[in-house]
Amino acid sequence: MIVNYSYYICIFYLFCFSIQISHDEQYIFCTCGPKVNILQIDTGKIIQSIEQDDQEDITSFSLSPDDEVLVTASRALLLKQWDWKQEKCARSWRAIHNVPVASMTFDCTSTLLATGGCDGTIKLWDVVKQYCTHNLKGSSGVVHLVEFHPDISRLQLFSSSVDCGIRIWDLRTSKCICVLESHYSAVTALAFSPDGQTLISSGRDKICSVWDLKKKAVKRTVPVYEAVEGVVLLPGTSDYSQMGVKGEGLHFVTAGSKGVLRVWDSSSARCVFTQVLPDAPALKIEEGDLDPRSLMHLLPMPRSNRLATVTAEHNILIYQMPALTVQQQFVGYNDDVLDVKFLGKDDTHIVVATNSSQLKVFELATNSCQILYGHTDTILSIDVFRKGSMFASCAKDNSLRLWKMDLKSGHVRCVAQGSGHSNAVGSVACSRLKKAFLVSGSQDCTIKVWDLPDPLPDVGCEPVLMTARLTEKAHDKDVNSVTISPNDKLLASGSQDRTAKLWSLADMSLLGVFRGHSRGVWCVQFSPVDQVLATASADGSIKIWSIQDFSCLKTFEGHDASVLKIIFVSRGTQLVSSGSDGLVKLWTIKTNECVKTFDAHQDKVWALHGGSKDDLMVTGSADSTITLWKDVTEVELAEEQAKQEDQVLKQQELSNLLHEKKYLKALGIAISLDQPHTALRVIRDGIQELEKTLLKLRQDQKASVLRYSVVWNTNSRSCLDAQAVLQVLLTHLSPEEILQYQGTRTHLEGLIPYTERHMQRISRLLQASMFLDYMCKHLTMSGNPPRLGNINLNE
Repeated sequence: MIVNYSYYICIFYLFCFSIQISHDEQYIFCTCGPKVNILQIDTGKIIQSIEQDDQEDITSFSLSPDDEVLVTASRALLLKQWDWKQEKCARSWRAIHNVPVASMTFDCTSTLLATGGCDGTIKLWDVVKQYCTHNLKGSSGVVHLVEFHPDISRLQLFSSSVDCGIRIWDLRTSKCICVLESHYSAVTALAFSPDGQTLISSGRDKICSVWDLKKKAVKRTVPVYEAVEGVVLLPGTSDYSQMGVKGEGLHFVTAGSKGVLRVWDSSSARCVFTQVLPDAPALKIEEGDLDPRSLMHLLPMPRSNRLATVTAEHNILIYQMPALTVQQQFVGYNDDVLDVKFLGKDDTHIVVATNSSQLKVFELATNSCQILYGHTDTILSIDVFRKGSMFASCAKDNSLRLWKMDLKSGHVRCVAQGSGHSNAVGSVACSRLKKAFLVSGSQDCTIKVWDLPDPLPDVGCEPVLMTARLTEKAHDKDVNSVTISPNDKLLASGSQDRTAKLWSLADMSLLGVFRGHSRGVWCVQFSPVDQVLATASADGSIKIWSIQDFSCLKTFEGHDASVLKIIFVSRGTQLVSSGSDGLVKLWTIKTNECVKTFDAHQDKVWALHGGSKDDLMVTGSADSTITLWKDVTEVELAEEQAKQEDQVLKQQELSNLLHEKKYLKALGIAISLDQPHTALRVIRDGIQELEKTLLKLRQDQKASVLRYSVVWNTNSRSCLDAQAVLQVLLTHLSPEEILQYQGTRTHLEGLIPYTERHMQRISRLLQASMFLDYMCKHLTMSGNPPRLGNINLNE
């Protein structure tokens, strides 16, 4: 079996403090340190990353309304203009600001760019003619918001800074014509009415203000009772009666610290609709910390009548109006990934436990995510029932939860819960044959067996309570791992007390103890085919034990640190292990050999799981990444066999072409096989037609011949052939054309030293031959013909 690095789910590296959506609503642009990641909404995959060469963090960015130009500002005080579709920087220039740029925006014509700096100044740039048109001074402190009036004929710019006022700038005179004062904390968003006469502003002072821009005065103050981070006007072209919208007045949507979307009537200052969220227990939040469910951004998607929000945990949620149902979710960032399992009938999803109280269920085809609330503290372990539609989770809140997926809709809901442990529950295992019971292992040193309720409630119903059928004081220290045998009769447990134990599930009687590890046991796994148990330990070793006599059969050593997880693969003939050293290793059990080591993570690999068809594997790490792996053994063997057969056919065709003196086709086949020695043979056979043959080659073929010439030129036996090829190419092709070939500069640099060496050798040979000719003539004139050995030169 060959496990190959399949692809990297980069979605976990999106850093969503700053996002924008393209106006065609196909892409989401997100900052991530020195990069802007471009996420395709339909597929959920990052298609491009625009990265700063100097690796300085991007402080602000803006996409033009025509979706053509992307401008970024970095901590190095540089502005860069990108042709993002071609992934290249068109130009860069100094921002003129003395400190980093905090905000920027384009006007509706995509020609003017406004940048607000932390120095209290605003610059306007003509991105077509490439110069600064305005320098607006007067703001106090950081300018965190800049917006052009949608009516370009007004030539007005709106800005807000730390003084909480909204400044209106006349771009004809470069002067502030008015300061709108109503808020008592930072203004977070502005929304203009379609006629441009009304402005709605939101702030963290828990109010929204409705402004009459003709009178430059507040028409109405709307108390929202939460810190508001975003406001969007509802377009008047759709029916929003589902959201309580009646009449034709202005209505707007707010997003803020309570994590819900609410719709407000601007004329009555009344909330007409509040989004209903799934029931979730209160989280343990330290004083001063944000609720992870609070919303930090709200963006309109008018073409598809949708809204996009960003949570404090950097998750992107897209809602379909008017029902405000969640259509897609993208996770922006995870902390340590503690466990990952495949889910669904054909492994269509993965369920992920991170260093948080939420579970995340990803659809692999689109990377769309469901966030599941239920636990109140960090989730430590997950296990999935055999058919893949149900799974169990356990957490530091001393509880277990049973979750069920609706196979038609893909929605996952909690259907049962249980508590009874006196400390964190570190491991959970599901029965293998039938969905009958669960087993949990805890830091309170006990193991509990839980019977599932019969019948199980449907998805969407209230979760039922589970009670433990059996409880056993199993170990002297934390129980790190529990696993159930394929026939549901045996249970194995691994503990921090350095032992693993075998139990009968019928009555939880102890059958035997596996002793031999020098440190705690992190993972235990039954073989799917043999009567053996595998254990992984903090001592860096993996052991395989007989469950008949509890003897150690094999020991695998290769990790430099703790081995955290193990699974059997290839129908029980191989093991895969993951460790604290960030490595994933593939072992062949029969030979005790580590056949492959994969270095795909930068930190502890806590999570490891194999797919139901034994051809997929997933790993999760403390570096916040999840990696999918695929067994490509059969594919590689088929490809290798096809390649060999193709090479045999081409070699036969090459021989026929040489016999028929069709040198052009023969040279083309030699190049396609990437065989420099075969190409040299073709050139030597057709040296009389070399010039005609070379000039008829395609540009890429000429580049390959030039590359081969560098190799031939290193050997005195083939240097004359290389020089003959070079003479044809350099004589008939212009320098500009040759420089277009890939790697030409490197190739020419490689030719120079050997060519000089060959020239010196030929010069010495020429000098020696001239001396020999002189000696022959001199001796002939003296009447004494020279002899070379026994040969007379006159004969």
